[in-house]
Amino acid sequence: MKLRRLALPIIAAAAVTGLSACGDDGPQKVAESEGTSVTIGKLEYQVQISRQLNPTDVEDRDYLQGVPPVQEDLKPEDVWFGIFIRVKNPSDQTLETAEEFTLEDTIDDEYRPIETTSIVGYKPTTLTPGDLFPHSNETSAYGPTQGKLLLFKLTNETLDNRPLELKITAPDGDEGDIRIDV
Repeated sequence: MKLRRLALPIIAAAAVTGLSACGDDGPQKVAESEGTSVTIGKLEYQVQISRQLNPTDVEDRDYLQGVPPVQEDLKPEDVWFGIFIRVKNPSDQTLETAEEFTLEDTIDDEYRPIETTSIVGYKPTTLTPGDLFPHSNETSAYGPTQGKLLLFKLTNETLDNRPLELKITAPDGDEGDIRIDV
């Protein structure tokens, strides 16, 4: 009888250990926090930092340059929100970076980035093997954020519906998510 009682926990622990190892052999598609890379397509995407942007702040004002005039004005309930992202090509192929990003809150409202002509703004590009984006000759590679800007216009209510999830879709249709906490 004692042997049976001892055997049951050992078998249960072995089963849990075996199951927890399942699925660890593929690329990571979901990051539970910023700073963790996800592999989408064959590229690695990492959120360097995310935060609200203040149009009256000197640094943030530069990030907001190049916003289309139709998008410039904020309503009282609106905020600018920046996600600074880095992309690495660890493969031996030349690859295109993602063109499609969606920010989703906990009530399934979705937001797309605003296209901007800012020099720090994210624009899809081609990465050669071993390349990193932003490229080493770009200001955004060495600035305080060390990433390219995905600019969103959100409402204050959206920031209450957190965590937010950044959904990234690669040109080949592969998808991944990074959790963004505000």
